[in-house]
Amino acid sequence: MCGIIGITGTQKVVADLIYGLLTLQHRGQDSAGIITFDKMFHTKKGKGLVSEVFNEKHYERLKGNIGIGHVRYTTHGTDTIQNAQPISTNYPYGIAMVHNGNVTNFKEMNRVLYEDYHVLPTSTNDLEILLYTFAAELKNKDLKNLSVKDIFDAVKITQRKVEGAYAVIGIIANHGLLAFMDPYGIRPLILGKKETENGISYGFASENITFDHLGYEVIRDLQPGEIVYIDEQQQVHSTIGHREKQHFCVFEYMYFAREDSIFYESNVAGKRVRLGRSIAKQFIEKNIQPDIIIDVPSSGYFAASGLAEALGVPHHRGLVKSNYIGRSFIAPKQSEREDMVNKKLNPIKKTINGKKVAVVDDSIVRGTTSKHIVELLRHAGAKEVYFVSAAPPVKHPCVYGIDMSVKTELIANKMNVDEIKEYIGADALFYFDLAELPEVFNKVSICDACFTGNYPTPDVEKILEDIEEDRKQE
Repeated sequence: MCGIIGITGTQKVVADLIYGLLTLQHRGQDSAGIITFDKMFHTKKGKGLVSEVFNEKHYERLKGNIGIGHVRYTTHGTDTIQNAQPISTNYPYGIAMVHNGNVTNFKEMNRVLYEDYHVLPTSTNDLEILLYTFAAELKNKDLKNLSVKDIFDAVKITQRKVEGAYAVIGIIANHGLLAFMDPYGIRPLILGKKETENGISYGFASENITFDHLGYEVIRDLQPGEIVYIDEQQQVHSTIGHREKQHFCVFEYMYFAREDSIFYESNVAGKRVRLGRSIAKQFIEKNIQPDIIIDVPSSGYFAASGLAEALGVPHHRGLVKSNYIGRSFIAPKQSEREDMVNKKLNPIKKTINGKKVAVVDDSIVRGTTSKHIVELLRHAGAKEVYFVSAAPPVKHPCVYGIDMSVKTELIANKMNVDEIKEYIGADALFYFDLAELPEVFNKVSICDACFTGNYPTPDVEKILEDIEEDRKQE
């Protein structure tokens, strides 16, 4: 899972790109990068946060009225600078790209690139699969008279060949800004527009909150398989390419997106509240009444508020998070995740001491964070601890851009609910009921493969075997 942005307009875009990436920082903290175009590509990439990679000199150096940006959370390939995005190629025309997601037929397409297209990738970033496949198809067109149809046709072939989850934004030098979705629409991408004194600017971003901060009007979410191209005259062209039934990632609502984001007319905060309200029924059935409900900041807040409202129990802030330590879930190594959890959370003892506490987190993936939180609350004097996951048990690996791609790392794949309860040390454990997902997410068709094992794309078992083998070698 990463954050991407692309802007084309009639004035320099670097300031909006940098600030836009700051609004998407929660989606990736490993590296950040921007490419702009003005007669040539201007590139800046680096490891770390946006504020660490960019400084004042880059506002001058990154010239051009068109550009793309990326914040990376490593899922495919290593977190080296070679794998940082954007990535560009000089032929044909000059094409630069960013993407959010995961290419699942990476090994097969790597072979195709070398044997059929005679391209040797320079990194282990799966964006190169998308970039070079599209470039190879585009160079077969009439390069002196490139049409919108030619661009759309090249994308459609790319969509058919490249499998997985991806939202892509690209620059075609001296032509325009391109965006396209995978056939299932697994990853989000939003189209926005801003009218200025100098003319109209258009943009694409992973979340609408980016446009809220930049003063853009949100036009709409891109649809599964959709292709949008904005030419140099700021004319917007769109079509549906290769399309299948929508499978939008449910974890966008449950964890990754910011609470004030909206996807397909559904507010993230509102969905999380509904998850919490639904779980209240299980408390009532088991006749368990907590004294207080607290959340694991900050993604557990709205589910906790929904649970508290439904039970009529006070919702308090019982854990304090250091805002200067990143999101433990997206840290690349287990040892780093555990260390971040140990450092970033601290209980408010006066709130916790002597109370029966229900603590709500967005999910339980590996179980280490949950175990540590229960221990923190015990040490703070909690009388009883009831742990609540606002997501169903995560039993199956994700191959679409979330770093939970190995079965052995998923606690619910190895243990049942009672065993997990004992492992984390809770007095009671509650998961959101999988059967109620369709009721909560009734306006968008979701991908719930991490809960059900029903993967929308083909050949996932072979892909999981390859991932397991790669992890063993690492």
